[in-house]
Amino acid sequence: MTKQKQQSDLMNLTRRGFIKATSAVGSTAALASSISLPFKSSSANAAEPKANDEKVVWSACTVNCGSRCPLRMHVQNGEIKYVETDDTGDDEFGNSPQVRACLRGRSMRRRVYNPDRLKYPMKRVGKRGEGKFKRISWEEAYDEIADTMKRLIKDYGNDSIYLNYGTGTLGGTVTKSWPPASTLVARLMNLCGGYLNHYGDYSTAQIAEGLHHTYGGWALNNSFSDLANTKLTIQFGNNPAETRMSGGGLIHHYVESKNISNAKTIVIDPRYTDTAGGREDQWIPIRPSTDAALVAGLAHVLITEDLVDQTFLDKYCVGYDEKTLPASALKHSDYKSYILGRGEDGVEKTPAWASKITGIPVDTIVKLGREMGASKPCAIYQGWGLQRTSNGELASRAIAMLSLLTGSVGVQGGSTGARESGLSIPFVRFPTVPNPVPTSISMFLWTDAIHRHHEMTAKTDGVRGAERLANPIKMIWNYAGNCLINQHAEINRTHNILQDDKACEMIVVVDNHMTSSAKYADIILPDLTTSEQDDWAMDAYASNAPYFIFAQKAIEPQFEAKGIYEMCSEIAKRMGVGQEFTEGRTQEEWVEHLYAETRKQDPSLPTFEEMKKRGIYKRQYEHDFIAYEDFRKDPEANPLTTPSGKIEIYSETLANIAKEWELKEDEVIHPLPIYVDSIEGHKDPLTAKYPLQLTGFHYKARCHSTYGNVAEIKAVARQEVWINPIDAEERGIKNGDMVAIYNDRGEVHIPAKVTPRILPRVVALGEGAWYSPDGQKVDHAGSINVLTTQRPSPLAKGNPQHSNLVQIKAVKKV
Repeated sequence: MTKQKQQSDLMNLTRRGFIKATSAVGSTAALASSISLPFKSSSANAAEPKANDEKVVWSACTVNCGSRCPLRMHVQNGEIKYVETDDTGDDEFGNSPQVRACLRGRSMRRRVYNPDRLKYPMKRVGKRGEGKFKRISWEEAYDEIADTMKRLIKDYGNDSIYLNYGTGTLGGTVTKSWPPASTLVARLMNLCGGYLNHYGDYSTAQIAEGLHHTYGGWALNNSFSDLANTKLTIQFGNNPAETRMSGGGLIHHYVESKNISNAKTIVIDPRYTDTAGGREDQWIPIRPSTDAALVAGLAHVLITEDLVDQTFLDKYCVGYDEKTLPASALKHSDYKSYILGRGEDGVEKTPAWASKITGIPVDTIVKLGREMGASKPCAIYQGWGLQRTSNGELASRAIAMLSLLTGSVGVQGGSTGARESGLSIPFVRFPTVPNPVPTSISMFLWTDAIHRHHEMTAKTDGVRGAERLANPIKMIWNYAGNCLINQHAEINRTHNILQDDKACEMIVVVDNHMTSSAKYADIILPDLTTSEQDDWAMDAYASNAPYFIFAQKAIEPQFEAKGIYEMCSEIAKRMGVGQEFTEGRTQEEWVEHLYAETRKQDPSLPTFEEMKKRGIYKRQYEHDFIAYEDFRKDPEANPLTTPSGKIEIYSETLANIAKEWELKEDEVIHPLPIYVDSIEGHKDPLTAKYPLQLTGFHYKARCHSTYGNVAEIKAVARQEVWINPIDAEERGIKNGDMVAIYNDRGEVHIPAKVTPRILPRVVALGEGAWYSPDGQKVDHAGSINVLTTQRPSPLAKGNPQHSNLVQIKAVKKV
């Protein structure tokens, strides 16, 4: 289909009312991905539709973008013909606005009826990764999985079975795929004696661990709706226009709240993102992995020009200056001494010092510091991209310092420096069973636990619950995830590890489609889509207007697909725990039971029968979410969960970890949020060979890898590598040219997008494209993890996906 034809179809469908306007911020071209042109479904029983037998069924998109958006499925003769979104409410901001799904969600029928859809259980017959399988029956699949589990548990123990990271149905309740302890696979395994668990996640490992040592627990921030009360907002690498781009994804709250306050907006990012997109007052491009250096330069301005909130720092914080340091800390180990050059490194963190590292002009740093000091409180938010680096724990803690120095925590119009938070409606989720196995590993190190488990200890690899791993991973459950290959780092290394089926003996993949990861399965179990079953879908980041959705069965299961509840129930029977697993309920009965339990806590909710008709329930709060508001009002009555009960700028816990853990020479764990150079950063000697910093970003054509096989979206939002005109000219590359991106880990061939929207010496590639190698292990889809490193960050042992050095060259046409 030509671009002109796509635009013509789009305009015609819009005039006919098939496509409604969306609050999402995105390109006009991407809008074409929502076109619901009629086509035959894969169902063998599909019949020609009749106008009078149409029904509209509420469903949802439950992927891991942070949103859970409602979909209204128009079904004729058992087939979804087209998809609309929420049409309830008057759509006035501040009055339960419509939760309009983005263009990915509106293409849901393209996923349901996708050519890649898994149709029946299969068993591998070729090598892992070749994608060669034979069809087997469900009974054969269940028997082989159960028999293998029994053997491995007997021979190695329950900790030899691992539940891999997967977030493809993150928004579900019965079908929830993360966190692992909340999944039905975990319930099954725990009833059978447990499994090797993981901690952390691919999205937030470093910020979750870093800010845990600042605020205690998961660090919260004010909701985006509170931007209506601020004067200045600074977005560090936060890009909701692409990462939270639906009505449920907060870009609507972000834009509307900012319009109310007319707050000055500054975007700090190596890319000129769609969140900036002409709606910002200033874009400050910054070298990747240098955010903590910028913060230090800004802190120098605030401190030396007496712009800090000293009263707040004295009352609520530990370690800003020497008078609030813990007794165990050395002299001049406070944050103020670090900035002024009185600390152990003896370097004053002036704006000039920060400028050399970040590439940001001195005048820009000074002006920004003064603006922050004059606009207290400030609304400071950070996205999760900047912490996904080798120094990400320190960087995430550093951003929070700006909220602390300005006294912005716990008040309207303020912030904590974390990512945005929001209010929610309490809902009873599927009951969990405790895991008898205490051991867990970082989600990023599961490949290591296959081939070098005997080396992995608490002090070298962050093993938790035990001093060391007792057994290698012999079996992997991979449910609703593409992290076996596609979303995991250093794909060629992972491929080699998984090829050895005597090391990890069994891989079970439960999914909807033949993903890149599914090709590495020994047994494939075809899962139902949300459209083929009942479940509750919860919003995640709805600011001050939370909601939940009753996603109902719109069509009968396609082919031989079954739901995760039925799969686990059948395997539980074979493991002798069938009754304990189901408690005598079907999936539909669990769905009704969970809602009944929720209504016991909140009788104001509609009845179950009413929810069948309504589909979505919304609740508008008159107040915004203000993180740590109670703590700010009375810190003694409402202490934080940090060891001191206060905000810890200096962490005594981190000081002890730094002494006790075994770290590499270039790894740093520090009690203060200091700046250290990133591994594979702009100052790494490896730049002599690979001079370009490669960073990833969440591309609006996909949610991670989900929707990555929808042809219509791929056609209108192509996978390209962003490169600055300066770097392109040096290499003889023009816009649209095919280029090779390469380093010692692999090679990717992809068209170039030559644009001034990316900083020189930095290139960017949207993450999530489905790995598509040729016979020489060269990827032709643009899968960034061919190039990323498997080396974990020092503290969280998380994935430094944006710390990569590469080279790019033009590929000659044959």
